[in-house]
Amino acid sequence: MRSGRFPADEPLDEAGVRALAEVTDFPRADRVVCGPELRSRSTADIFGSDVAVEPALADVAYGRWSGLEMTDLPDADAMAWLGDPAFTPPGGESLEALFARVRTWLDEVGSTPGRTLAVTAPAVIRAAVVLVLAAPLSSFWRVDVAPLTRTSIHRRGSLWTTDSVAQKSL
Repeated sequence: MRSGRFPADEPLDEAGVRALAEVTDFPRADRVVCGPELRSRSTADIFGSDVAVEPALADVAYGRWSGLEMTDLPDADAMAWLGDPAFTPPGGESLEALFARVRTWLDEVGSTPGRTLAVTAPAVIRAAVVLVLAAPLSSFWRVDVAPLTRTSIHRRGSLWTTDSVAQKSL
């Protein structure tokens, strides 16, 4: 959530466009996939036209909270969202559902040969990191992922590992 607002399907803002134009260290990949949101697709465009949209990499569905600020929510809802991974925003998706979706995608991509580069929302990356570390779902809020950062995870046999989380791109 940039600026404390639950994202909707908004485009990159001017600062994001400028920051994206400055990225020069493109990782090597055999395939590039991205979440379906406009901001993920726009970011993935720097890798060329051969980018596949992957629905499993969609940001959390915030439902009727999309576009709202955390302070717009009733206190009980805000506390439930931050404290209970099973809590579902009205018309949205729980963090448990996000984790299940990301776990399924990791299982699928982990059995695909080669390197996959995924361009997606910070919430999806947070979920992947928590899953890789086999940490409790409540750890989700302890992983900070800023826009235009790189997180690297690798499949080693049946286990996932990470060697960097939210590293700034150059």
